[in-house]
Amino acid sequence: MSNYREIAYQGLWKSNPGLAQLLGLCPLLAVTTTVTNAMGLGVATMLVLICSNVLISLVRNLVPKEIRIPVFVMIIAALVTTVQLLVNAYAYGLYLSLGIFLPLIVTNCVIIGRAEAFASRNNPLKSAFDGLMMGLGFTLVLCVLGAIREVISQGTLFSGADQLLGSWASALTLHVWQVNTPFLLAMLPPGAFLGMGLLIALKNIIDKRIQQKQPTPSETVTRARITKVN
Repeated sequence: MSNYREIAYQGLWKSNPGLAQLLGLCPLLAVTTTVTNAMGLGVATMLVLICSNVLISLVRNLVPKEIRIPVFVMIIAALVTTVQLLVNAYAYGLYLSLGIFLPLIVTNCVIIGRAEAFASRNNPLKSAFDGLMMGLGFTLVLCVLGAIREVISQGTLFSGADQLLGSWASALTLHVWQVNTPFLLAMLPPGAFLGMGLLIALKNIIDKRIQQKQPTPSETVTRARITKVN
């Protein structure tokens, strides 16, 4: 159980793909203009990550090491195509909003990195849990950054939620403050870089304070014991 707890801690916080490993930054910075877009890409990435980890773990002993990377990419590409078709069929508005970044999940370093570092060395259950935790950690960073950018730029939260959850979700849109003219800096890539830098700095501050609260190990003194005198 402690092993699963460590996997969860690594995925959600210590080795978070967005805040610690700095992987998958291109889609992370590009699509986080709203919470809806961020959540859509995050859930799609998490589904691909879980399924690819399980499949790669199942075939890890059948694939020669020399061709493992091409095989991993083929599995990931097949899963991404499936997810892309599902989003196109059931959330067409979100499909248009995510654009090229949805098929580019194939090249997301988070997915191929976990396939090589974890799924190819562990059983399917642990690999699925690792995919869930890493995907959830990545999705949380996407949503937090999307919320910051959406509130600052448009003054709303969950704008366009109906594109992801259906027409009933249009009632979820919150108007935090009145914005007459959208704040372009928050909507454009420079705003995404600034927001991401602040989140990474916040994580580092929290980690430093946690480390300072840890008890310092006491110095041990080795004493020589004389048992025989000549």
